[in-house]
Amino acid sequence: MSDVLVAIILVVAIVAIVWYLVKRVSVLVVNAILGIICLFLINSLGVMQWMGKPDLGYNLATVLICAIGGLPGVLILVLLNILGISI
Repeated sequence: MSDVLVAIILVVAIVAIVWYLVKRVSVLVVNAILGIICLFLINSLGVMQWMGKPDLGYNLATVLICAIGGLPGVLILVLLNILGISI
């Protein structure tokens, strides 16, 4: 009887951990997609050219920063570009 109870508690704990991880990963994926979309919109609408700066461009570093950082990553890239630091 106690083996069944331990097994049930273990299964519930594993399901809870997996649910928490999936929930966190889904938030990160949505943030990464929004970051990539914002990078695309900033470059396609020419937002940086309105400020007299060159576009951010698409290279491995900018895409990784936008994918990992999401919207804050895009803001950091824009601020660095305004300050004259290009990546």
